[in-house]
Amino acid sequence: MIDESLLAVLACPKCDSRPPLLLSGSLLICTECGWGYRIQDGIPNMLVEEALSPKEVEKEKNGNA
Repeated sequence: MIDESLLAVLACPKCDSRPPLLLSGSLLICTECGWGYRIQDGIPNMLVEEALSPKEVEKEKNGNA
């Protein structure tokens, strides 16, 4: 869904340390804070205002969103 070269340069906009993101289905998840960013039509939505909290990420991963 996301090109590996793009994934390699993306980082969490919420964290000052700019940690990498992990691809999980249609979400990019921060390896440090656990916030998730949706991928919409193949484009990562990296707006902090629209990010999913770690609790919401778990619900989405479990199919309970």
